[in-house]
Amino acid sequence: MADGDPVLAHLRRGLVSSGLPGSGDLQSLAARLGHQFRDPTLLRQALTHSSAFGALPARRRGASYERLEFLGDRVLGLVVADMLYRAFPDESEGALARRLAELARMETIARVARSIGLGEYLVVSRSEEESGGRENPSLLADAGEAIMGALYLDGGLEAARAFIERHWQALLHEDVRPPKDAKTALQEWVQGRGLPLPAYRVRGAEGPPHEPVFDVEVSVEGQPPVSGTGRSRRAAEQAAAAALLAAVKGGSDA
Repeated sequence: MADGDPVLAHLRRGLVSSGLPGSGDLQSLAARLGHQFRDPTLLRQALTHSSAFGALPARRRGASYERLEFLGDRVLGLVVADMLYRAFPDESEGALARRLAELARMETIARVARSIGLGEYLVVSRSEEESGGRENPSLLADAGEAIMGALYLDGGLEAARAFIERHWQALLHEDVRPPKDAKTALQEWVQGRGLPLPAYRVRGAEGPPHEPVFDVEVSVEGQPPVSGTGRSRRAAEQAAAAALLAAVKGGSDA
């Protein structure tokens, strides 16, 4: 980092915690990723959480991983969709879409991020680390997507594809049946009992504008309402549906 880098300044003042003191360990992470970066600043950006800039005004902030996260999400979707298309030639679009949703969800990306020890390399605020940020599934998934965005920008689609195929190939075949998303499963459950369709209601959202967490409640006739949270309204609806399914299937009426 250059001397004027705000993250380096925060590191020196003890406001930021990093797995990369002095940046020497970037090479060890690159080895885990299977790619030597022509532009190491892309890798550093992919590891930098927005909390690392603290209360600095926007004009003095460096680049966090958010833009790379946006790009990496799309790269992951493309590569995994191609893998699924080739691996399951007889499946319908709907079945492939359910597989894709399962393989590209936060929990799956966080699982891969943990497998390469990504948490130890993150650059986060001291308070974020003390609150368990390095093991936070949401943060790990975001950084994992950013890493894929950085691989794509530095080495093209093939560099990103090599990483994704290496870590997602086994996941592709963990369950030979196409997974069914929770909202679909809940809808089928109520229809099978002649009940009205589930009703979803957004109870609120918390967190910063760029990283909101939605709270959604789902109601089904004859059952107490259940809520779920997620980084998008859709994700929160899925979490609520999954929670309600778990509740009804745990009873004698399942």
